[in-house]
Amino acid sequence: MAGLSLQHPWAFAFGLLGNVISFTTFLAPIPTFYRIYKSKSTEGFQSVPYVVALFSAMLWIFYALIKSNEFLLITINAAGIVIESIYVVMYFVYADKKAKWFTAKIMLGLNVGFFGAILLVTLLLFKGDKRIVTLGWICVAFSVSVFVAPLSIIKRVIQTRSVEYMPFSLSLSLTLSAVVWFLYGLLIKDKYVALPNVLGFSFGVVQMILYVVYMNKTPVVAEGMDAAGGKLPTAAAAADEHVLVNIAKLSPAIPEKSSEVHPVFEMGAPRRCATEAAKAAAAANRDVVDVFVSRHSPAVGVA
Repeated sequence: MAGLSLQHPWAFAFGLLGNVISFTTFLAPIPTFYRIYKSKSTEGFQSVPYVVALFSAMLWIFYALIKSNEFLLITINAAGIVIESIYVVMYFVYADKKAKWFTAKIMLGLNVGFFGAILLVTLLLFKGDKRIVTLGWICVAFSVSVFVAPLSIIKRVIQTRSVEYMPFSLSLSLTLSAVVWFLYGLLIKDKYVALPNVLGFSFGVVQMILYVVYMNKTPVVAEGMDAAGGKLPTAAAAADEHVLVNIAKLSPAIPEKSSEVHPVFEMGAPRRCATEAAKAAAAANRDVVDVFVSRHSPAVGVA
């Protein structure tokens, strides 16, 4: 085995180190999914990176089995399939209906349909070295996708000036993993392992730079969007969610009693006139304030 041979001690060392770092990379999203579990919602997180990572691990196991003598590739990608599958299942459990449907379509199209097509084409149409070459380039393409997938939120990071949905730990782990696997591929002379990790290192550095630039910035909300990237309610919808209340603040200058003598024209008139006079005095000496009450918040603002 090229990766385990004593003739390639450095290749074995970097391959083993690559397994350790890649395993920690697979575990990096645990804080994210713990947050999802606690809040019972996927919030603004996306399922794309985990679906793509699962697909990539499936491809690399297939490649390692076809090429043979790639035990270190098999071990780490087998672990990756198990871990990424758990992430995807958790996402399904806590995502809203729209996110579940979107993730299901990606899973069926990519992990079932496309992977099945690759499996059939490479096994039926190619043989020997041509099969390895074809499958190798396919693995290169989708390994790059694994590194690019976290950048799907780069637009949101720039718009909101917030790195909340781009974990630094994941970016750092991907960068270190790319360096180690590049050296492993270089030592065993496997360009299909080495090449994607050059781009992986570059993308990882870009993510970390973005994190450093925006980590202390004050988050802003893009026009028509909330802080999580969702659409804000329209004016009509907002009007339905609030109540305008008028509160009369009585002035202390209101006289307690009236000492005037009112003429009597009919039975019961004096009491009625006194009542109307008190109401008129209160109306003349009151300050009217508007209170804006939000149904979503216990806070009340007084204008």
